[in-house]
Amino acid sequence: MAARVGVVGLGVMGSAMSGNLHAAGFTVVGFDVDPERMAAHARGGGEVADSAGSVADSVDTLVLSLPSVAALEAVVRGDGGLSRRRHDDLVVLETSTLPLEAKFFARDVLAPLGVEVLDCPLSGTGAQARVKDVIAYVSGEQWAATRVTPVLEGLARRHFYTGAFGNGSKLKYIANLVVTIHNLSTAEAFLLARRAGLDERLMLEVIGDGAGASRMFQVRGPLMAERDYADPTMRVELFQKDIEIIRRFAQSVHSPTPLFTLSAQFYEAAMAQGRAAQDPACVFAVLEQLTETADT
Repeated sequence: MAARVGVVGLGVMGSAMSGNLHAAGFTVVGFDVDPERMAAHARGGGEVADSAGSVADSVDTLVLSLPSVAALEAVVRGDGGLSRRRHDDLVVLETSTLPLEAKFFARDVLAPLGVEVLDCPLSGTGAQARVKDVIAYVSGEQWAATRVTPVLEGLARRHFYTGAFGNGSKLKYIANLVVTIHNLSTAEAFLLARRAGLDERLMLEVIGDGAGASRMFQVRGPLMAERDYADPTMRVELFQKDIEIIRRFAQSVHSPTPLFTLSAQFYEAAMAQGRAAQDPACVFAVLEQLTETADT
């Protein structure tokens, strides 16, 4: 009988993880507040449950992939939530990008109920997650991280045990700071190539194979070349949430972030232009529009 694992939150990242776990031989029990996502999960070969608590009743490892603090609080304390009854020996992999306070809240509420929560954010876009090209930053009790190693190997290309609970999120904030800057630097490079009369696809191949390459250049450069932001690997509105988390984190440790602070303004401009549902690669369109305005 295949090992069972639960996934609560079947959005872009959660559905990608559930698909990879299914491909790795796990029986995946899923729950989402969106019925369409539940139906898609079932069509992909997964089992469905009627609540997060019901998922937890049938597995010993549960993956959470949630968009907000409110969603995590609902999964922990809401109707049908995890805190409604004991779940002895359950290990929860909390993979969402959320403020540290929310992660500690989940850990502290669930610990008396026999649940061990690991802070385990993922580095990578939705497109990367679909092909298991993500990195898991695992933090918390090492015995729990060791126990869920097969699950981590099923959903991520690589995983790192990073020590005390919360270290995973701190590393994810730093990773997303770099992503924020590299998205914009990629957009700047593509705009310069266009205005210099270069073939952008040639530029993508040549620069992408040299010292100027970055993972965001490789992942979001093609979207900029095609001017196609409608099938987001992550929506700008969610990325804005991450930007605010990074800003508060850096302020809390009194660390200056001049490049990040400048870059963040372009995502704010994307929101103001009605691009909330687009991929963050749309900062290229924002930069184009600003340049065209300056030219007139």
